[in-house]
Amino acid sequence: MHKVKGVVALKKDAPASVETILVPDPGPGEALVDVLTCGVCQTDLHYKVGGVGEDFPYLLGHEATGVVSAVGEGVTEVSVGDHVILNWRAVCGECRACRRGEPWYCFDTHNATQKMTLEDGTELEPALGIGAFAEKTLVAAGQCTRIETPLEDEQYAAVGLLGCGVTAGIGAAINTGAVKRGESVAVIGCGGVGTAAIAGAALAGATTIIAVDVDDEKLRTAQRLGATHTVNSRSADAVEGIRELTGGFGADLVIDAVGVADTFMQAFRARDLAGRVVLVGVPNPGTTVDLPLDEVFSRGGSVKSAWYGDTLPSRDFPMLVDQYVLGRLDLDAFVSERIGLEDVEAAFDTMRAGKVLRSVVELAR
Repeated sequence: MHKVKGVVALKKDAPASVETILVPDPGPGEALVDVLTCGVCQTDLHYKVGGVGEDFPYLLGHEATGVVSAVGEGVTEVSVGDHVILNWRAVCGECRACRRGEPWYCFDTHNATQKMTLEDGTELEPALGIGAFAEKTLVAAGQCTRIETPLEDEQYAAVGLLGCGVTAGIGAAINTGAVKRGESVAVIGCGGVGTAAIAGAALAGATTIIAVDVDDEKLRTAQRLGATHTVNSRSADAVEGIRELTGGFGADLVIDAVGVADTFMQAFRARDLAGRVVLVGVPNPGTTVDLPLDEVFSRGGSVKSAWYGDTLPSRDFPMLVDQYVLGRLDLDAFVSERIGLEDVEAAFDTMRAGKVLRSVVELAR
């Protein structure tokens, strides 16, 4: 048993606090990971305020890199000493999605069987089965994706963001949206995920990439990551702005990275005939939209949601790390600040204010 520090949401809406937690040695199929970095993601805030469930207390954090320090019986995916990115899609290989060759939709992903606890024995529910705002965490071995490419110490903070938000955005463009060279793409909402979708569209070879947001600073950041045009939807109509920039037709692909009814309808109406809409912004429970069925039929194309950007970590993480090292994907631009475990609660406030793409916790090496 290992006694370490971790950031815990003890009850709904309570400030996240640094607590002493107990992490067991790995059992069969599990890996113990010394955490190096962990990004502060909107999903962690959802856990804290009860937007994911009521299984408090939660051990927060999931966008992480680390070093495997021990493995359990039967583990072949990773070895002690491996540098890894943690993921929350450890595919089972046996469910109906995996059997039909679509493991990125796996319906029975694996987590560690044993529970981490507070000192008094209270079991912790790890965020997305990871719980990486901690000095050590216990995960299913399949949640570890080995980093084969040599990295400098300061690069792990950026690479760790592939564990969730950045990959969700890039995958929404490349995997779900299937961007082709020369296409036009519009992204509504330029937070961390939306900006990553813009970077993904650029990586895939889109030639017209339109960033839409109400914040000029976010739009400037989007331009640094690949946007060729911007529309401030506080002062201009988003749909008309996208149409004007695409010859009056609309974009081949429009990505809603906000997830509210208004932005979804903007995305639906800003696409070209036979164009695609991808929803990657996470809606609040109960959100509804009034979608005219005749427009669904007459516009053609497709309307899809992106689950984790339809990402398969074993396939996509190594490729994206290589693109980063080659200078084609600027992951460093997503790291707005580097903080300690004790700064996580303040980082949630910074996130709410829209002042960062990502705050990243760095732990002692």
